[in-house]
Amino acid sequence: MTARPVTQADYDRVRELHAQGMSRNEIGRTIGRSGRTVSRIADQLDLSFDRAVTRAATEAKKDDARAKRAVLASALLDDAERLRQQLWQPADYVDHGGKEFDRVDWTLSEPTFADKQKIMQAVGAAIDRAIKLDDYDADPGVDAAKSMLGALARGLGAAYDQLNHAGSDGG
Repeated sequence: MTARPVTQADYDRVRELHAQGMSRNEIGRTIGRSGRTVSRIADQLDLSFDRAVTRAATEAKKDDARAKRAVLASALLDDAERLRQQLWQPADYVDHGGKEFDRVDWTLSEPTFADKQKIMQAVGAAIDRAIKLDDYDADPGVDAAKSMLGALARGLGAAYDQLNHAGSDGG
């Protein structure tokens, strides 16, 4: 397979789209060229792609994704709460009976133990997913700081004990 030659129209289009503020990859998708080809054309036209704009766009996308995860985590907790309420509500059951029997419907004052177990599994899964979404966006520095402070507290406690013990031996 031979590469499609770069034409004057490609150069003109890259210059035009670059002036509109499009990123290298957006230009490539628009004109049907690879990012590498767009970069070569841009270099020949003395055009550059401002990395600050790319960084800002990347951060904006990360912020959007973080917000979506927060909404989803909240919805999962709402789901878990609604599921959990079913544990103590009347439950409708149906037995279709098969070929030779009629359908039978009945209601229990609350779900069977097996159904309660399945509900609790679903509740747990929803809560676990919500926690994982929250953990995904947690600041890793917080855990490191907690660990460091814990180690510092243990060290200070050991030093205090050692000094206290030494003072009681000599006194």
